[in-house]
Amino acid sequence: MSFSAEIKEELSKIANLSDKTCVKAELIGYLISNNTSIIKNKIKYTTENEHNINRFNKLLTNLNIDYKIELQGKTYVITLKKQELENLTYEENLIKIKEEINVKNNDKIYKSIVRGAFLGSGLLNNPNKYHLEILFSCIENLIYISNILKEFGIQSKKLKRKNSYSLYIKEAEEISKLLALIGANRAVLKFEEIRVVRQTRSDINRLINCETANLNKTINASVEQINAIKYIKKKRKFEELPDNLKEIAKIRVSNPDASLKELGQMLQEPLGKSRSKSQTC
Repeated sequence: MSFSAEIKEELSKIANLSDKTCVKAELIGYLISNNTSIIKNKIKYTTENEHNINRFNKLLTNLNIDYKIELQGKTYVITLKKQELENLTYEENLIKIKEEINVKNNDKIYKSIVRGAFLGSGLLNNPNKYHLEILFSCIENLIYISNILKEFGIQSKKLKRKNSYSLYIKEAEEISKLLALIGANRAVLKFEEIRVVRQTRSDINRLINCETANLNKTINASVEQINAIKYIKKKRKFEELPDNLKEIAKIRVSNPDASLKELGQMLQEPLGKSRSKSQTC
């Protein structure tokens, strides 16, 4: 089962059907999604996801709305008459929503609308790839949902596709906030767990790359230093060097993998350590 299907299974089991206002709001979310169309005087909703259709079925039954459900190949189709729902308008084959958004006193309603829209045509197939998307048949419905998300502090983007409009989110934190908003609490925990593991792996890889880069620098520097020492010896100038340089040069040749700090600690008088001074009276 895809992660998207897991989310929709969880959402389909939310026990809020006693609140008729929220049920109607969630139904509106379904109706303004991309998977809904109008044919003559009827509304048709199509999906291949059984959890989508089960939840839609519950909403319609709860509101005593007559409907017909069919299975066409792998696709579920629910057909019902046009519904006179507040704030919905019908234009040709599109269902549009028009309403002033005020979430302060009606946050449950707006959460229900977003949940319905996600159930209607949303997806988040792979939690390892941060890409949540909800499709709409018209830009007005996308902007409406986008504005609701803004009211809840969730940022989203929009994209025009061939036959639809996409509201999408690619930031992990914003995706997590949207899942929490619509009531997918188990999905939030799973998403955050995967997110933490991914971030930890990224941090480890970054650390390894940094250590590798430092090691390469040490090796390259060591090769250059040893070549310089060989050149000085070849020119018979080595013995002319000060004693401290000769000492560290010999240690470098014997320890080609050591860092400069490590070389300093191998000296007769290690660098970086305080040297005690004798005092006489």
